[in-house]
Amino acid sequence: MIEKLTHVTLVVDDYDRALSWYSEKLGFEVQDNVEYGPGYRWVTVCPREQRDVVIVLHKPHETETALKTGNASHWVFSTRDCRKTVEELRNRDVKIVREPEEVPWGVQAVFEDLYGNHFVLVQPAEGM
Repeated sequence: MIEKLTHVTLVVDDYDRALSWYSEKLGFEVQDNVEYGPGYRWVTVCPREQRDVVIVLHKPHETETALKTGNASHWVFSTRDCRKTVEELRNRDVKIVREPEEVPWGVQAVFEDLYGNHFVLVQPAEGM
């Protein structure tokens, strides 16, 4: 049986640009940044308070022509204060796609990364 999620992959077009965006704009921690051959790197980041699920920033090899940036992403990140976090992201020039709104499960907003992927930000309702 599957026990847990450990890594998710996000397609990027430039390792350094992606590392800069995820670390500076979102405040993520760089876990790995290792070269393993000409033009290839193992690059991972994660939220500072959650190191058990790692985001792999993957620049496709020439043979991986089907992998493109901006493919749909529907990851959900949690926060204690959605409105405050959205303002912090906005101040870092992160594009807010959907402003914070009350939903049955709490307060939710959507932001976009530099490749056009959308990410949901949720402040869970009390008791959830």
